[in-house]
Amino acid sequence: MPKSQKFACVIIAAGLGKRMKSDLPKVLHKLNGKCLVEYVVETAEKFGANPIIAIVGYKKELVIQQLGSRIQYAVQEQQLGTGHAVLQAEPLLKDYSGSILILSGDVPLLRVETVQKLAEMHHSGNNACTIVTCILENPTGYGRILRRNDGAVAAIVEEKDASNAQRQIKEINSGIYMVQAPVLFEALHHIDNHNRQGEYYLPDIVPYILSINLRVGGLRSSNPLEIAGVNSKEELEALEKASFAQRNNFID
Repeated sequence: MPKSQKFACVIIAAGLGKRMKSDLPKVLHKLNGKCLVEYVVETAEKFGANPIIAIVGYKKELVIQQLGSRIQYAVQEQQLGTGHAVLQAEPLLKDYSGSILILSGDVPLLRVETVQKLAEMHHSGNNACTIVTCILENPTGYGRILRRNDGAVAAIVEEKDASNAQRQIKEINSGIYMVQAPVLFEALHHIDNHNRQGEYYLPDIVPYILSINLRVGGLRSSNPLEIAGVNSKEELEALEKASFAQRNNFID
């Protein structure tokens, strides 16, 4: 962590996860015997984030019981999207002026070393927002990262909006962000839910931040495993097999 820098962490952990076909909150499903969200909290703790706030919603009492008093909680009463989820942390961070690391409770294998590199790039680049990106051989379904000549992020183009040329881009948005707190909440208050799902999406903060001429950086991870999320039991099983095969053998 850069010296004298302060970082809070918000973990999105409110969803049911319908594709898991289970009544258990998605983040409480286990990978190698440990709940998905516990991996995420441990990464935030090792990084030194303070405070750490989990956004809880569906069966919140189970998530709180699992994680206990080691972190703080904010409640998303209605699941209205990832942007709306993060906004629920605003009252707990209203006097906070540092940067906020935003993680997903269903992305368990992110390394603390990657978070440290993210913080270093965020600080040294004087970025308002810095995103973890990744090169995927099959980027179908992900937002593509467009870069400026100086390497900064110029745009995130969602697949449905991408041109044929843009769909050939293999660098994708992982959904892991570090954002200056005042900028984050200003942006969250400016995004809308004019989309098919009627939800407030966290990636929509990026075009707003770019529109007010602030810099967005992108840290490229070379290991797709550490940005992989879990949306179904099949994906959980595949991630467990892949993590076992690559355990202690991540590539920088």
